[in-house]
Amino acid sequence: MSDQHRNSEDQGPYGYPGWTPPQPIEPPTVPTNAHVIEGTVLPHGPYTEDFTAPPAEPTPPASHARKSFLKGRLALVTAVATVAALLGGVTGGVIAAADGPGGSSSSTLVSPVSSKSDGTADVTAINSAVSPSVVQITVKSNSGTSTGTGVVLTAGGQILTNYHVVSGAVSGGGQLTVTFKDGSTKTATITGTDAALDVAVITANGVSGLPTATLGDSAGVQVGDSVVAIGNPEGLTGTVTSGIISAKDRPVTVQVDESTTSGNGGFGFPNLPGQRGSASSGGETANYKALQTDAALNPGNSGGPLINAAGQVIGLNSAMYSASGSSSTAGSSTAGSVGLGFAIPINDIKNVLPKLQAGQRL
Repeated sequence: MSDQHRNSEDQGPYGYPGWTPPQPIEPPTVPTNAHVIEGTVLPHGPYTEDFTAPPAEPTPPASHARKSFLKGRLALVTAVATVAALLGGVTGGVIAAADGPGGSSSSTLVSPVSSKSDGTADVTAINSAVSPSVVQITVKSNSGTSTGTGVVLTAGGQILTNYHVVSGAVSGGGQLTVTFKDGSTKTATITGTDAALDVAVITANGVSGLPTATLGDSAGVQVGDSVVAIGNPEGLTGTVTSGIISAKDRPVTVQVDESTTSGNGGFGFPNLPGQRGSASSGGETANYKALQTDAALNPGNSGGPLINAAGQVIGLNSAMYSASGSSSTAGSSTAGSVGLGFAIPINDIKNVLPKLQAGQRL
């Protein structure tokens, strides 16, 4: 072998004499006893430390981020709406309680008109709003013909009036005719009656879409309140008068049988406390605590509405005082209004009205 060849072998594969390739490093040996690192006991045996950082959470796509933002805003809006609803419910309950004490009508009552700035009744506005729902009632019986007034309750023709206005059709076989504001007429039948309160409901035949009156709350009436009366005194249809509430809870007893009312134009003459004489024991009588008014009432106003400044019916005009008592007639000079009229409070009527509308005769 030549020297040149021998020298190349002695230098090794990388041309450096005595050079050897690096050997792999053995991993450190972990003692067999346990180690405690920051309070955590590691298991026995060999281990290798892994310093690889934990993977980062993936970045949500833009659409997902927008959805999360929208959900957040929706949750906020929902929370605000819930709080507002709770506050609104409390406020509404307070208002309803304030407007409806003692089970009387609540704040849902409609006010057809507004009173004047001084609180008095706007008579012109009240007449325009309420008179379309006021009718004339004519009763023809064996005793003759009498007239009165009624208040339309339903679009289908139910009408509220006094019992004594229609008593001739109840016991005397009389015929009922209703005349509306536009002059049209319809026959009618008795639906329900309460002679003890002097109220009745009749139904006009073959009608629909009638304008109706709004029944108010007589519990809120105060002495001095402005009122308006609409009726048909002596057949003078659509007569409007006005005045105030002169007194409340005035005890009234009035005869309501047909034999009595036919002699005074179908109007009830009351027997009042302190008045001489008493109601005849031979006929039917009604007793109630009336609203007293100085609005002019005359025979033919019976069954018509007594209306407050809001255009709501607070009473049913039913009787008037006469110096001669029940013996007075419509033709006598003492039969006219002297500023002492009486109306049945509408809340008393409401107590029996559903039964009357259902056809009961109490």
